[in-house]
Amino acid sequence: MLPLVAVFGVALLVSVLVSGLAARTVLSTSLVFLGAGVLVGPGALGLVDVSVDSPVVETLADLALVTVLFTDGMRLGLRDLAHAGRAPVRALGIGMPLTILAIGGLVGWLTPLSWPAAFLVGAVLSPTDPVFASAIVGRVEVPYKLRRLLNVESGLNDGLALPIVVILLAAMDGTDPHPLQVAGELALGIVIGVALPLVAALLVRLPRLGATPQLQPLGPLAVGIITYAVCELTSANQYLAAFLGGATVATIAPRAKEAFEALGEQLAELGKFAALLVFGALLTPTLLGDLGWGGWAVAVLALLVVRPLSFVVAQVGVPIPRRELWTAAWFGPKGFASVVYGLLVLASGDPEAQRAFALIAVCIAVSIVAHSSTDVPVSRLFDVEEEAGVPASDDERDGERDGEVRERD
Repeated sequence: MLPLVAVFGVALLVSVLVSGLAARTVLSTSLVFLGAGVLVGPGALGLVDVSVDSPVVETLADLALVTVLFTDGMRLGLRDLAHAGRAPVRALGIGMPLTILAIGGLVGWLTPLSWPAAFLVGAVLSPTDPVFASAIVGRVEVPYKLRRLLNVESGLNDGLALPIVVILLAAMDGTDPHPLQVAGELALGIVIGVALPLVAALLVRLPRLGATPQLQPLGPLAVGIITYAVCELTSANQYLAAFLGGATVATIAPRAKEAFEALGEQLAELGKFAALLVFGALLTPTLLGDLGWGGWAVAVLALLVVRPLSFVVAQVGVPIPRRELWTAAWFGPKGFASVVYGLLVLASGDPEAQRAFALIAVCIAVSIVAHSSTDVPVSRLFDVEEEAGVPASDDERDGERDGEVRERD
């Protein structure tokens, strides 16, 4: 464990030192951690001993995903979700099923995996994650509608994919999951995600209670931790609860959201980086050795054909400018939800599990490389010059607020 912590510290320092360069070029800090994991893992230098059945692997990926979803929810808020418009709804209701079916069909046709396992791979790879498109979703000059579309889509498709993954995973190993059980876990996740922030908000309003400015950022963090713990104890869907918990906090406690924003972003980044490091260490030649040409073809086609066409078909009839449409179609990167669900597949013990995980891992790795190295060049199509994270001018903020008002009207 100590060598892994040391490697994480070195990779973090390197990422900080090159972050300014990465914000302006195709270099990506995400690639630093992915590459560091591959280099020090059992498949290369062997400095860290990380195995797929290690509890730290699944726990780390799980916590990273919950942290990211909670932060994404706080960034959006329930009011933004209510005014999301047709584009995100179509991306989730039409584009996501098309992606599952198309990837599943390719896997079943091009690889030896059975059809249940093939569509399971499609479900695992259907969620998206805009962290590898940070130059698109993190710059104010990029149209607000495009940024919101990518954020809402990625924030919701993680939880929507989970019941499909559970059902197909059970079908692959011959068991029959009860639909009411899956629905109950989702419903309980919704209740917990909304109820706990409401209770916390009521407690803050009690006489003689209230947070000092120094501790105010820790309030939402406490809500997120309690949400995760309660979901683990009750078998509720913790991903859906985390996203709705963050959105509820942002809606009912805007001051708490503002106080937590900087801390939340930093925690989410640390979780993502740690998960990428461990994920990279799992990418060994032994794991990938029996993938075959069909698996590599699936990875390329899923990236270049399936996501773009599924998204474009889903948006037929929606008035989206062509440049924004194809930008959103390209940036459907696979991220932490796919990592976590892939680990669930691997932990199932099914004879096809290792081969399915190898295919999932390759698709994720190819997506990380492709999307994290193209977000800056694509963002320049929108005449974006500033470094990611630099505060906008007053005129730019006024323009963005005007855009948000027009969208809600």
